[in-house]
Amino acid sequence: MSREKDRDLPSAAGDLAKQHPAIWAAYADLGKATADAGSLTPRERRLVKLALAIGASSEGAVHSHTRRGVAESIAAADLHQVALLAIGPLGLPRAVAAGTWISDVTSDK
Repeated sequence: MSREKDRDLPSAAGDLAKQHPAIWAAYADLGKATADAGSLTPRERRLVKLALAIGASSEGAVHSHTRRGVAESIAAADLHQVALLAIGPLGLPRAVAAGTWISDVTSDK
């Protein structure tokens, strides 16, 4: 992550980035290395990360990857499909929760 983006992070991550910039830089470097380790497209990587966030029941991570997906021009319907795909392996309640978290970001308020 660039230093400019560090300023726009949600409070907990932003606080960590400000208080421990070397740790945040290492974390950002790890993210880049994992992204560059294979042939997935940026879009595919974003959808996989969203799916992993849903699987981990991490509302904050679902919000984050949804915001990034929207910024990367991924259609809201595609982001919501990831939540629907979670029904089989994770169950309806977790998929519905994930859908609401995605809607937190994608719905016009």
